[in-house]
Amino acid sequence: MTAGFFDAADDLEQAARHCRALETAIGALRAHHLPLLTGWGEALAGLLPAGCRLLAAGNGGSAAQAQHLTAELVGRYRGERAAYSAISLHAETSSLTAIGNDYGFEEVFARQVEAHGSAGDVLVLLSTSGRSPNLLAAADTARSLGLGVWAMTGPAPNPLAERADEALAVEAPESATVQEVHLAALHMVCEAFDAALDRRQDADDPVAAPDHDLPRLPGGTR
Repeated sequence: MTAGFFDAADDLEQAARHCRALETAIGALRAHHLPLLTGWGEALAGLLPAGCRLLAAGNGGSAAQAQHLTAELVGRYRGERAAYSAISLHAETSSLTAIGNDYGFEEVFARQVEAHGSAGDVLVLLSTSGRSPNLLAAADTARSLGLGVWAMTGPAPNPLAERADEALAVEAPESATVQEVHLAALHMVCEAFDAALDRRQDADDPVAAPDHDLPRLPGGTR
């Protein structure tokens, strides 16, 4: 047998391990976290049509995930519906580089939260480690301004999950697996958001914040 054969076999086993890790993580998501994700979607269905805004941020691959979320809200997930205000802070390249140059990389998101965020808005932060200083600073600023903070992270405990009002902490050993689960979770939030909007339209309910306690804002308001 050739060395190439063994290399191919090793590659196949690595791919199989990747699949098994993802299956385990998705199974845990299904077993433990679906109420959290559908609750986020339902909460957004009350907040965004009432004029609130979603801000999102991440670094690297998590930045791409955050931008995926905002694109689904400004555009659409599946069916036709109104556009809603959602901004990916890492995509504001001129602001990002100016703030990083003048204030340091740790402040690139926090200062944008200060500029764009208002009480009642929601900040969604994604991080596989849960330890990125610029996301921790953004969470602190958001809480001080009365925004709700939701986090998607890797394994808990981690500082970002602890700073957030609510957090999805994915128990997976590899960053790639965490990001893959985050993407599935974001799609579930979007599905719940669209479903909640449809229910409101069918019932001809006035737009109002839902009974669900997300996001929790300082002073008991939301």
